[in-house]
Amino acid sequence: MTGPYSAFGGPGVAVAVKMAVADFGGKVLNRPIEVLTADYLNKIDIAAARAREWYDRDNIDMIIESTDSSSALMLQRLGAEKKKLTIFAGSGTSRLTNEECSPYGIQYVFDTYSLANVTGKALTKGSDDTWYFLTVDYAFGHSLEADAARAIQSKGGKVIGSVKHPAAPSDFGAYLMQAQGAKPKVIGLANAGRDLQNTLRQAAEFGLGTSGKQVLAPFYIFETDIRGVGLDRVQGAQFTTGFYWDRNQETRAWSQRFFEQHKAMPTMIQAGAYSATMHYLKSIAAAGTTTTEPVIEKMKAAPIKDFFAENGKIRVDGRMVHDMYFMQAKKPSESKGPWDLLTVKQVVPGDEAYRPLSDSVCSLVKKS
Repeated sequence: MTGPYSAFGGPGVAVAVKMAVADFGGKVLNRPIEVLTADYLNKIDIAAARAREWYDRDNIDMIIESTDSSSALMLQRLGAEKKKLTIFAGSGTSRLTNEECSPYGIQYVFDTYSLANVTGKALTKGSDDTWYFLTVDYAFGHSLEADAARAIQSKGGKVIGSVKHPAAPSDFGAYLMQAQGAKPKVIGLANAGRDLQNTLRQAAEFGLGTSGKQVLAPFYIFETDIRGVGLDRVQGAQFTTGFYWDRNQETRAWSQRFFEQHKAMPTMIQAGAYSATMHYLKSIAAAGTTTTEPVIEKMKAAPIKDFFAENGKIRVDGRMVHDMYFMQAKKPSESKGPWDLLTVKQVVPGDEAYRPLSDSVCSLVKKS
C-alpha cells in the first residue's frame, strides 16, 4: 500500500478488487463477500504473519497480491500448506509457474518470461541486435535479465554486457556511463518502481533513449512511471504490457470507471486484479462451493473473455495465458491528454508470449 511499488499496485489493486465484488453483486452462494487489505511494507515476515492470521483467524478463502516476488513465493508456499488459492496479479517472477509451481497458485497478469520474451524478440528482430543490461541485484532483476537474454539470443542478437545495482541507490550515473560506454544498440532496464524512474531521469540527462542513438527497453514499466518521469524523458522507450487502458472501447469504459474512484488510469496489475477476482467469483458460483480444489478446477476449465483478456486461459501450471502488447511511449507532441501515453506496436498471442509447457519444469506438467 506504500513504498516504491504502491502506485502501480497497492491501493489501486484494492479499488479494483472491490469494484469486482460490487459488480458481482456483493454476494456469492448467498454469502456476503468481504475484502480485507493489508500493507505488508514489502517485507516477507510481515506478509507471512498477516497471511497466517487471515487463514487461521479469519478463515479467508483466497489471497490476491499486488507486487513483490519474494513475498509472492512465500505466499504460494503458504497457500499450498493451507490448501488455499493464491492469485498473483503483480509479482513477476516466472518461478511461480515454473520450478516453484503449485496446484493452489495462479499467476494471472504477466511474468518476467513474457515481458522479456516479447520485448527481446520484437527489438532484436530489427536492427537492434546488441544489448547491455542495467539490472537490479535481486531475484526479480536476475529473472528478467536471464529471460531476456534467452529471447535475444534466439533471434541472433548478442548481450555484450550487464551491470548490477543494489535496490534504491542514490545515483545511477556510474551504471549508465558503463552501459553507454559499451555502445549497445539497446539498453535493457531490468529494474522497477522508483529505481526505474530514477534511471530514466538520469538516462535522459545522459542523452540516452530520447536522442535516438540507443533504444531504452524498460522491461517492467507502468503508466504511473511514465507520468511520474514525464513523456519528454521516456519518449521512444519500448516495452511489453498485458493491458493498456486506451486500447479499445471496452478498456476505455472500464478504465474510466476505475479512474473515477482512483483518480488515475489503471495499470495492467490493477485491471488484471479486477478480472481475476471476477473470474474467481464466477467459478465459485459454477462450482457451488468455496472449497479450493473445485473452484480452481472451474477457473482452469473456463475461458476468460473480458475487457482485460480476450483470449485468456489458465494452464495446468497456473499460468493465465493471454495476449500481450508491445508498446512505444509517445512523443509529447503526439499526446492528446495526460494519460495518452502509449502506442500499441504489436499484439502478441499468449501462446507466443509465455513459456511453452514443453520447456516447463513445473511438476504439474505431464511430459510425454
